[in-house]
Amino acid sequence: MNVKHIRSTLKTLLTRLVIPVVTAMAISAHAAQPLKIGYSDWPGWVAWQVAIDKGWFKEAGVPVTFEWFDYSASMDAFAAGKIDAVTMTNGDALVTGSAGGKSVMVMLTDYSNGNDMLIGRPGVRSVQALKGKKVAVEVGLVEHLLLLNALKKAGLKESDVTLVNAKTNEMPQMLASGAVAAVGAWQPVAGQAMKAVPGSRPIYTSADEPGLIYDVLAVNPGSAKQRRADWVKVVKVWDRVVKYINDPKTQPDAVKIMAARVGVSPETYLPLLKGTKLLSLDEAKKIYVKGEGFKSLYGSTKVADQFNVANGVYKAGEDIDSYLDPSFTFDK
Repeated sequence: MNVKHIRSTLKTLLTRLVIPVVTAMAISAHAAQPLKIGYSDWPGWVAWQVAIDKGWFKEAGVPVTFEWFDYSASMDAFAAGKIDAVTMTNGDALVTGSAGGKSVMVMLTDYSNGNDMLIGRPGVRSVQALKGKKVAVEVGLVEHLLLLNALKKAGLKESDVTLVNAKTNEMPQMLASGAVAAVGAWQPVAGQAMKAVPGSRPIYTSADEPGLIYDVLAVNPGSAKQRRADWVKVVKVWDRVVKYINDPKTQPDAVKIMAARVGVSPETYLPLLKGTKLLSLDEAKKIYVKGEGFKSLYGSTKVADQFNVANGVYKAGEDIDSYLDPSFTFDK
């Protein structure tokens, strides 16, 4: 065998051995990178803190880093590709996706069960009493949708009230000003508004329409596909979180952890938790099925899409099915 042939043979062998090894190392390094999840101040998302503090992701064998944001900033970070996933409402997943930050809802965390509310000034005791009056909401966001649902149930139309557009965090001042009959806000801002105006009270809440506002873990489609096994593990950890929070024996510890995350006492936080219906995987499976109306994530998301288009949040309806992947929730 001549020297040239020997060199050629060695080069071929090295190529066959080295390239697979390097490729395997690259894949391993990529897989070892922590999943980055953005979360914010809502009980159904603060609940993740239990798993973080307890070390349950490490036990599950999945590297995860949670990054704390203000809600809108978390969606911006997701859209900019700075994080792999974000906690948000199903309707806001459509809004973010319409602007280019597409996601896949791999699981439900909860639905609002009273924490979103319309608050009437003293003397305003029903939705019917809003006819001909001014109502402050942040136009295009979930409290606007809550108002429309309330008006419909009361036999009224949006044109029966005068909308005043204001930021959600401004609602305590709006209600105190006396310029409006009611405001729409979620906790803890809703509680601040009622504290600012003694005698004010909720006249309609998300507990009156379960499923109007679902909260989800939305994942970048590329990450969902490439690291499916890791995301399935994350979903299963969530089920452990819900059981720990709901168990009377461990709930005090869970509430203590959640309260510490947002800087309030457990006594202050517990009522906020009760206004959120945390969903176990078994409960989520009953919702993550195709159907119409608010008992289905598909139906609720369809309503949110129609609302977004009607209010000019985006021009054309989104492809709802492309945002929904129940297989992570149903994975055994």
